[in-house]
Amino acid sequence: MISAREPDAREGYRLLTAAARIVQRLQDNALAPLGLTRAAVIALEAVAPHPMNQEQLAAKVHVQSQTLGRVLARLEDGGLVTRTRNPADRRQFHVRITEAGNAALQAARHAETAVVPADFDGWETLSEQLARFVDFFQLPQQRSPGSNSAPVLKPDRAPPKT
Repeated sequence: MISAREPDAREGYRLLTAAARIVQRLQDNALAPLGLTRAAVIALEAVAPHPMNQEQLAAKVHVQSQTLGRVLARLEDGGLVTRTRNPADRRQFHVRITEAGNAALQAARHAETAVVPADFDGWETLSEQLARFVDFFQLPQQRSPGSNSAPVLKPDRAPPKT
């Protein structure tokens, strides 16, 4: 038996997926002239506030360290980050954004903002609803056994961001 909420939930998932694809396409198109990818911008944003080791950075952006390593290698080749080995543990890299990386991050933010229609008047409501949605799945919550509530995704199990 299908509950009354299921058709609404399925339609919501479909719309959320379609919206994500649209935003990703807009971001990809905005970033391409800068030679950046969404994954690169996510890494730059995460390391911009302060340097950290590669494992910390990977955990912060919810990807495997090896996956992040490929992104960081491209950023390092472009002079946007530096990676230095930890002398105490040669397996660890310390990641720091460079001045060029900060400039690229600012250019990326500007490019992404420029492609988003400023006349859409629902950003505040959309942001609030999406924040509620994300919090619902990420915050530990007690759910009664057998409830129709979706399972909780723990932060370390969150889908990878690319």
